[in-house]
Amino acid sequence: MQKVSDSVKTSSTSGPRRRGAQARATRRRIIDAAAAAFVENGYAATTLEQIADRTGVAVQTVYFHFGNKRTVLKEAVDIAVVGDDEPVPLLERPWMKQIHAEPDPPRVLAIWMHTSRILTSRVAPIWKVVRDAASSDPDVADQWSTNLQQSATAFRLLVQLLADRDALKPDLSVDDATDIVFALLSIDLYLLLAERGWSPELWEQWLTTMLATALLR
Repeated sequence: MQKVSDSVKTSSTSGPRRRGAQARATRRRIIDAAAAAFVENGYAATTLEQIADRTGVAVQTVYFHFGNKRTVLKEAVDIAVVGDDEPVPLLERPWMKQIHAEPDPPRVLAIWMHTSRILTSRVAPIWKVVRDAASSDPDVADQWSTNLQQSATAFRLLVQLLADRDALKPDLSVDDATDIVFALLSIDLYLLLAERGWSPELWEQWLTTMLATALLR
């Protein structure tokens, strides 16, 4: 038989937990609505009021969760990159553990490129929004710079994994190899090829071959 004190304790903890889950769900709905609005209308033309209307909440709710439009954009990019709102960084996801454990350099590239295809096809539309807005908005320009630096950090990690396996071409430095990966895996190139009719799968296949040719012994 449940004690009265146990019942009170359960009730007192379940309430905040439920409210926390509801707040998280609301945040996610706002981010999803904002991402759709940004992609459809551009960053400058999208207002917090429009985001609130798309979400079905009061604009004060958007302000409460994010404070400003720039923060909503940042959150939209972050979720697009990892694919969810779990507090787990991209480079600590299971696919990275698989890459770290993989001894074969071509397989390292293949796993990386398979994940990159999924990630890039998801993030490309909102990435384009940030790139276009950066030319006229200093705050978004800072975010754009941060996004590029994060990409460079990830690409350098890939190159270092290959170097640790003694897989890089003898005359290729880690810095130069990182620049090659940065250029070939740029979302700008992905968008350009998509406009030419390339599928994400074709992009993955071509780049896996290109990177192997450019980087590996």
